[in-house]
Amino acid sequence: MIKIIVDSNILFSAVLNINSRIGQIIINGQEFYDFYAPKYARTEILKHKDKIKKIAQLNDEEFLEVYELIFGYITILNHSILPKNYFNKAFEYCEQIDIDDTFFVGFSAYLKSKLWTGDKKLIIGLQNKGFRRTITTEELYKDFIEKSKQKNRNE
Repeated sequence: MIKIIVDSNILFSAVLNINSRIGQIIINGQEFYDFYAPKYARTEILKHKDKIKKIAQLNDEEFLEVYELIFGYITILNHSILPKNYFNKAFEYCEQIDIDDTFFVGFSAYLKSKLWTGDKKLIIGLQNKGFRRTITTEELYKDFIEKSKQKNRNE
């Protein structure tokens, strides 16, 4: 099982369109991946609930259904379990890029997992600082398709 930390922008996309590649990887990728997100990610999605509802043309009930569906596949990590040294190192990585990503980067390092993000500025900034744990949707989708084909061949 590959551990994946899911960034807020990926979660936004999944909630906006559960039929997208992102939504389908989260919903159908449970055999291949363990998805995680810091508690902060839930707060971020709920903070932008009205905007998401408007863009996706969802009413309150539909938004709640989609929100619960997506987050049902993600293990939420309490910030207090991230050791201080991982937080501090992640803060150093993110300080000049986007400090809002500190917990995502910290948990990615702590769990020795990939950070799934669509934030190109974050990816490039982290790579320039030697952090190599990021994965894009395109990379993950290719892996997902390959694993799905392999599974089908073995059945």
